[in-house]
Amino acid sequence: MTVVPEINLSDVAFWRRPMEERLAAFARLRALDRPVFMPEVKIPFLPQGRGYHALVRYADVTEAGRNAGVFSSEPAANSVPDLPRWMAVYFGSMINMDDPRHARLRRIVSRAFTPRILTKMEEDLQRAAHRIVAEAEEEGDFVTQIAAKLPVRVTCDMMGIPQAWQDEVLRRTNLILGNMDPEYTGLEPRFGRVNIARGLAKLLGAGHALSRMAKRLGRERRRDPTGDLTSLLVNGEERLTPQELGSFFILLVVAGSETTRNAIAHALTLFTDHPEQRELLLSDFDRYMPGAVEEVVRYASPVVQFRRTLTRDHEMNGHTYRKGDKVLLYYGSANRDESVFTDPDVFDITRNPNPHVGFGGPGPHYCLGAHLARREITVMFRELFDRWPRLRAAGEPDRLLSNFINGVKHLPYAT
Repeated sequence: MTVVPEINLSDVAFWRRPMEERLAAFARLRALDRPVFMPEVKIPFLPQGRGYHALVRYADVTEAGRNAGVFSSEPAANSVPDLPRWMAVYFGSMINMDDPRHARLRRIVSRAFTPRILTKMEEDLQRAAHRIVAEAEEEGDFVTQIAAKLPVRVTCDMMGIPQAWQDEVLRRTNLILGNMDPEYTGLEPRFGRVNIARGLAKLLGAGHALSRMAKRLGRERRRDPTGDLTSLLVNGEERLTPQELGSFFILLVVAGSETTRNAIAHALTLFTDHPEQRELLLSDFDRYMPGAVEEVVRYASPVVQFRRTLTRDHEMNGHTYRKGDKVLLYYGSANRDESVFTDPDVFDITRNPNPHVGFGGPGPHYCLGAHLARREITVMFRELFDRWPRLRAAGEPDRLLSNFINGVKHLPYAT
């Protein structure tokens, strides 16, 4: 068992460190001859496991993602501790399932991504992006004024969530993904029982509110379908149960809205820090934007990690894992793997090939909304650069304290 005492991915303090230090730490871990083992931190009210193997190399991350029969998403993929029932009722979505349950839910929710739905979504997306940019000031906070608005608006419109509810949706999703960050929780990230209890209560409150919102809409659409995604999901021979609808909505707004918003925010910083790449993009937007999107997602890697659990003893890339072992797939580290990407620390929108795992990599859990995320990023920057060709970040990003999302809370911008 390999351990590097000065690098503890389970410690909140690690995720407070500057990004350059974190990237250097992951580079050290990739250089080891086997995955490092990280002990779990004891969190009051949650079951504690022995620890997990940190998969930081591209070969390990992609193979584990592809081999779902051995590297299981059950009982939890979005949490290092197993989720107790009182949490799984809200956060036990299909990303925490294997086939056949996962296949059934994915088949149902794939109705959101048919050609007809995507065509309508494209029209709605362009209108929403145009309106957001038209209403934006010439300087301010890029995240709150621009980046955070588009994905949540598109997701809510797709589900049929009324516009009057959308600010509440954004506030609740901020709390779910920012459950380590004092700005969103109002609590310091300490592991005392009282503090943890308060944090869990806020997390559960956010999950309950979003689930209740989706269930209420589902009841209305069962009585009076309108053709939106909620109507499609609760009617027909195969349909989501009320609990499944609530969990799916939480997944959609959290995974869909938040990760895309962070990719948009990271993109502005990257184009500001690399003006030659911005000039290349603006020289022929349609030619270079597809590659720019892929490079932003690779370089920023908005999703830090997901968990898998071994269903049996297994050897992978010369290392033996035992049944019941936990592994964490660190996508950002895999996307900087020197054995796969030439000059991985260089931001290059012409990078080709670019087999990044920013959308989860190969396997049954590849991001169902990847196409939508690409379109949101593309449409938003077309609107932004059409209006403000010299748009730039006017300061350093204020990063989210999280071991799950590489998030940006605030980013000053100027035009």
